[in-house]
Amino acid sequence: MSPLVLSILMSSLALGTVITASSHHWLLAWMGLEINTLAIIPLMAKMHHPRAIEAATKYFITQAAASAVILFSSTTNAWTTGEWDIMNLTSHLSTTTLLMAILMKLGVAPFHFWLPEVLQGIDLTTGLILSTWQKLAPMALLIQVSPNLNPQLLFISGIISTMIGGWGGLNQTQLRKIMAYSSIAHLGWMMAALTISPQLTTLNLIIYIIMTTAMFLTLKMFSSTKISTLSSSWQKTPTLAAMSTLTLLSMGGLPPLTGFMPKWLILQEMTKQSATILATMMALSALLSLFFYIRLTYTMTLTTHPNTTPSTQVWRFSTTQPKLLLMASATASVALLPSTPLLFSILP
Repeated sequence: MSPLVLSILMSSLALGTVITASSHHWLLAWMGLEINTLAIIPLMAKMHHPRAIEAATKYFITQAAASAVILFSSTTNAWTTGEWDIMNLTSHLSTTTLLMAILMKLGVAPFHFWLPEVLQGIDLTTGLILSTWQKLAPMALLIQVSPNLNPQLLFISGIISTMIGGWGGLNQTQLRKIMAYSSIAHLGWMMAALTISPQLTTLNLIIYIIMTTAMFLTLKMFSSTKISTLSSSWQKTPTLAAMSTLTLLSMGGLPPLTGFMPKWLILQEMTKQSATILATMMALSALLSLFFYIRLTYTMTLTTHPNTTPSTQVWRFSTTQPKLLLMASATASVALLPSTPLLFSILP
């Protein structure tokens, strides 16, 4: 792909997200979501491989269906209220259909079926964009309309997502599918916290983006797409392998790492709101995700050569990938927990 085309597509991605996040009119928000969708599809299909074309087609169909439902719900709301303002969402039909459409765009259960297949068919760089940047615009819409949403639907969707994200990743050997189920589980935590505290949802989204960026850049540095290819990472770059291990454990939510902070605050807020059973179920479902994170750390650190895992040793080419973003995101995904008291003073 030529640098000019790539720069246009990346600029369109940024433009679509900014339009959706800053708009107060439903048609403008819908237009930003469409720009986002259309800009990433050429990035998905740039490998000219049948799997990539299939992934781009599946992504386009699901996103187009979700956009059509968003347009339907906003039109219905405008018909009922006479206004196109995003904050003025009062129709029950519009609220329910809009929530379903945004959950489909994000890949939250039970509308998650497209995400693992799409992420498996594209390369790691596009997978990073799909898992992080493409979540910003729908989440901005969801946070804006969160006071009008049905809390029961959000809680049910959050519990189902955390459980499916944990169960789905247990028997996977492909790293991109594992990251997809990890994304589903993290989005479940955000949905459960949305009606209780939108600020906690924003915090969880930021920390999720930091940890996912660190993990995708690490996998790109290792040129790994399967679990078996991670076993030689310790011999190649022991420092990066150690940081990756801590990043994986942080994604699992273990203290004293950064990933423990949002789970701790969300569970604490749920307990304050007398949702103890829901908090217990989500804490138990986090153990499922923690299992496959620990499985990855075991493969990276404890299966050194000669090993019992049938893996092929890859050539150790020197990489030209910029390391500053990887270093910053990996450090942030490990060492931000001491800033929790500061967040207590900021969050209402």
